[in-house]
Amino acid sequence: MEKIKNYIIESWDEIRNKVSWPKFTELQGSAILVLVASLIFALVIGFVDLGFKNALAWFYKEF
Repeated sequence: MEKIKNYIIESWDEIRNKVSWPKFTELQGSAILVLVASLIFALVIGFVDLGFKNALAWFYKEF
C-alpha cells in the first residue's frame, strides 16, 4: 500500500511542478486549428462519398 501512496504523491508532484502547461491562448489556437482541419476533412470525405454515390447510381442505371 505504501508503494501506491508514494506513486500518487510523486505523480501529483510531477503534475504540479514539472509539467509545463500551455497558456490559454495556445489552447484556443490549437482548438481552432483542429476545428478547421476537421471541417475540411469532413467536406472532402463528403464530396468523395457523393462522387461514389453518383458513380454507382450511374453504373447500376446503365448496366
